[in-house]
Amino acid sequence: MLKVVKFGGSSMADAVQYQKVRAIVRSDEARRVVVVSAAGKRFSEDHKLTDLLYLCHAHLKYGVSCDSVFAMITQRYLDIQKELGLHVDLTPELEALREKMRHGISEDELVSRGEYFSAKLMADYLGYPFIDASKWLKFNFDATVNKEESYQALKLLVGDGCAVIPGFYGAMPDGSIKTFSRGGSDITGALAAAALDADVYENWTDVSGILMADPRIVENPKPIARITYTELRELSYIGAQVLHEATIFPVREKNIPLNIRNTNEPENPGTVICEAFENDTADDSQRFITGIAGKKGYSIITIAKNGFSSTAGVQRQILEIFENHGINVEYTPNGIDSLSLVVQSQGLGDSLYSVLGELQKAFEPDSLDVTEGISIVAAVGRKMAFRPGISGKIFAALGSQGINIRMISQGPQEVNIIVGVDDRDFAKTVRVLYDSFVK
Repeated sequence: MLKVVKFGGSSMADAVQYQKVRAIVRSDEARRVVVVSAAGKRFSEDHKLTDLLYLCHAHLKYGVSCDSVFAMITQRYLDIQKELGLHVDLTPELEALREKMRHGISEDELVSRGEYFSAKLMADYLGYPFIDASKWLKFNFDATVNKEESYQALKLLVGDGCAVIPGFYGAMPDGSIKTFSRGGSDITGALAAAALDADVYENWTDVSGILMADPRIVENPKPIARITYTELRELSYIGAQVLHEATIFPVREKNIPLNIRNTNEPENPGTVICEAFENDTADDSQRFITGIAGKKGYSIITIAKNGFSSTAGVQRQILEIFENHGINVEYTPNGIDSLSLVVQSQGLGDSLYSVLGELQKAFEPDSLDVTEGISIVAAVGRKMAFRPGISGKIFAALGSQGINIRMISQGPQEVNIIVGVDDRDFAKTVRVLYDSFVK
């Protein structure tokens, strides 16, 4: 059995966290491939090393000395090295990096060194070989990952052995360093798991899995023990801060379970994410809502005209107007002779009146209305399709609390029920749904 394990910045913050990581890895011999992030915050006022590296590059760009910032970075890693009594000597490489910074270095290469040095230290601490991400993770010229070449390279490098790999970056075809967007170490871990056909991909962080609702809104929400990739995608899209979005796809393609765990509570099983679950647990059987998520800041544009329902191509023409302005339409609830388009208000920008003008000119509608200050809240659950009357129960629960529903949408897969409410009712809506169907 093979488990690819990824540890985030909070797990790599200092020597104490390194000790926790080693204990986790050593507790299971299947944990043979370890992907690490750069050192994160040790306390709330601390700095992530990746942030400091970005700051160094900004200083260099404008000709400002970054000596003091780089000294902080150097000291963090040397402190970990000293406290753990490691044999690897980072000083020559740190000095070489500083010299390269004086003569010109790309932003991607500079910020990637946070993961690079973390992996160097962890490899020495675990006694595992170090594999530089640039040796296997290959980007195409359009910045997409060349999966075929990358997967083949990592298989050859790891074989049946062990390895520690830095996350967040790889190499372009010309050999230059290319990074993912922030949070990209999650993607590296998922790609490594897919490349090696791992049995499980464990993502270790500072939370014990995924919660059923935002803890800033719901007090002590229950954890989600098991969730499908489809449900996770729905929750992520609607606003739940779970994983870097691109993390899901490499392991989902290979049907590899993803387990989110807490480095500070290693005994907690966390959340398991799979394509499907063959058997229900007792908790699964009793609960039809897997999670609740949402976000504010939407607008609803409603266009109505008698005869819309019998006119071919109307919806396509309307959507084309939004597309021409680069506006993404999130939902399109409709009536017989009306169509509503739900968009993020920020995405409308200065285009609102141009869009309204084009709609008016093209269709001469009976009415054209804009409703702003809308929040979207979704109840997501794979069991919804098998429970009659769920929508009615949700609407009744919200109505009993005086919450006015401005929009309703439910996909054909019946894995979610989405409602639009006024922004002022956003938090209340989440709490009502949670209290009514989870507690």
